[in-house]
Amino acid sequence: MKFKFLFFSIILAMISQAQSGIRFSGKITDQKTGEALVGASVYLPDLRRGTNTNANGEFVFTGLSSGQYLLEISYTGYSNIIENIELKSNQVKNFSMAAAIIENETVTVTGVSRATSVKRTPVPVTIIRKEDLFRNMSTNLVDNIAKTPGLSQVSTGPAVSKPFIRGLGYNRVLVVNDGIRQEGQQWGDEHGIEIDEQNVSKVEVLKGPASLMYGSDALAGVINIISFLPPSEGQTRGNIALGWMDNNRQRNLHADLGGNQHGFVWGLNGSLKAAGDYKNRYDGYVFNSKYNEKDFGMFGGFNKNWGFTHFYFTRFDQRLGLVEGERDDATGEFLKQINNGGVVETVLATKADFKTTDPFLPMQRIQHNKFVTDNSFRLGHNRLTMALGYQRNQRQEFGNVLQPEEKNLWFDLGTFNYNLQYHLDEKKDWKTTIGVNGMQQASLNKGTEVLIPEYDLFDIGAFIYTQKKADRITYSGGIRFDNRHLQSKELVEGSTIRFQPFTRDFSNISGSAGLSFEVNKSLTLKFNLARGFRAPSIPELASNGAHEGTNRYEYGNQNLVSETSLQADAGIEAATEHVSVNVSVFYNSLKNFIYYRKLASVNGGDSMIVNGPDEFFAFRFDQQNAKLYGVEANLDIHPHPLDWLHLENSFSWVRGVMAASKDGSRNLPLIPAPRLISDIKVELAQKGKKLSNVFYETGI
Repeated sequence: MKFKFLFFSIILAMISQAQSGIRFSGKITDQKTGEALVGASVYLPDLRRGTNTNANGEFVFTGLSSGQYLLEISYTGYSNIIENIELKSNQVKNFSMAAAIIENETVTVTGVSRATSVKRTPVPVTIIRKEDLFRNMSTNLVDNIAKTPGLSQVSTGPAVSKPFIRGLGYNRVLVVNDGIRQEGQQWGDEHGIEIDEQNVSKVEVLKGPASLMYGSDALAGVINIISFLPPSEGQTRGNIALGWMDNNRQRNLHADLGGNQHGFVWGLNGSLKAAGDYKNRYDGYVFNSKYNEKDFGMFGGFNKNWGFTHFYFTRFDQRLGLVEGERDDATGEFLKQINNGGVVETVLATKADFKTTDPFLPMQRIQHNKFVTDNSFRLGHNRLTMALGYQRNQRQEFGNVLQPEEKNLWFDLGTFNYNLQYHLDEKKDWKTTIGVNGMQQASLNKGTEVLIPEYDLFDIGAFIYTQKKADRITYSGGIRFDNRHLQSKELVEGSTIRFQPFTRDFSNISGSAGLSFEVNKSLTLKFNLARGFRAPSIPELASNGAHEGTNRYEYGNQNLVSETSLQADAGIEAATEHVSVNVSVFYNSLKNFIYYRKLASVNGGDSMIVNGPDEFFAFRFDQQNAKLYGVEANLDIHPHPLDWLHLENSFSWVRGVMAASKDGSRNLPLIPAPRLISDIKVELAQKGKKLSNVFYETGI
């Protein structure tokens, strides 16, 4: 109730103080010719407000309040302009843009308290724009961005990919969507990201510990997914996109519509996706790798001189088959189970079975509903931002052909998120932010089987972050304290206690310090030292059950403590008109790294657990110290005068080892192999008589 009272009190105060505001306008021209640039994007990231230049190259913002803002101007074929502006009264300011083939500067909002030039952030951040996402068509969002150096994936079929940053994944990679951390049982192998990739405007990937801003789970890094960017003032725009993939006959349909009239912004979007079984050279069509998906979203809010208030609602609904791989001994064909008059019968899968997009049993259904309110209020020369959200994730597993509606597993997770930040007015080039954020969770089991206990969780963290620009050097850093309270509930089955109740508290201090040195306009050096942490997840602490999707029977360990990391990053960024080079190296020392290990039987073989008609390998969670180190590099060449030709190369390598050998090996699990990617891209004229933005890409 206190949050609600504070929220509505601030809104009423801001509305009552609303005035006509400040007018900021100007003109964008070509640096050499002086010609007006029509359609250039002019954006104020901290206000979520943008516009485009008109036929005369002119832009205008109205209803702004006094203060300092970061301004980003972009136009295809030109170097971005990123500049801090200070508004005290109506102001006219013109800008000239230099032609460039390579975009060598952009703005990030990830891992920082306010929008900042990527050049001035000491941590490695990669920006993936909407046009790049559109060109790299894939079956899911993680697969789309997996070529990013330092980023990899673990896939269990075309619909499910889990992101890994520098060899770490699952609960060590934090996904943020529209200002709120995504919570959806991310500990599971077959649990993907419940976000419609066709409704993503921008993705920012931060590589390295980010606990300072986000708390627990950002041990490896952050993937910040930005869904909706409002149209320019006075615009209403829509989009329809169709997609087809040959291998699994996947078809996509996406439509969106949005507008911005007199400070009122709104938007609607919807997506449909359906895919049959995929095909590979060894198995042919893989039975029950099919899936379908229905997504919907809506957006509304106000942009005023006191700030903004935005509301988001999204719904994700996916059904996907679980591949078992059972084959007929005589023919080698895939098998399926059917209900033959109340008796389970195993028969051969038919050709029609491979083509349908409706999964057979076993299958999963994932529903994720999320409501978010994102707000920014100007309080004198300071600014208060407040993001509140509620999300409900329901993950259901079906596997009984005699009772197809029976839910074997049903995880029902409700999460309330909060994030409040107070941004102090800039003083002597110091930009300081004080914040508090966290979440409250309640998890229920509603299926016939259970893997983890029901639990309640409360998370809170407070931090201070500051940044200072001194000539060509930008310093940034901060410190944070977190506390997580976890209460696991008892489960009694008959006369047996399946889960013992317990309570755990995890407290940690994290922080970071770094600098970015702009040697000149073409060369930037970076260094950062960060301490992160991750509290153990409920499956690691308390699992006691069979997981059909992984063929494991998992045992938790209530004695686990928090993982901590100390990571050093160093990087160099160089860019000219036709060549850009980025190189990053890192070393990460992990304390109390949590992993699962296979248990041995008393006879020395693998320990097997009989659960109903099936047998599962037994695993238990354990921990020890570990270290990771590696390098990432990018080389982009646009040979002059062949500006339409792009030669893009990337390399990434990471090594992860444990302090002591376990089961005959010191290697950390799921570390990606060294990867070299070389792409050749051809981009034709942006606008033609019949086609525009035509491109061709091939790579190895």
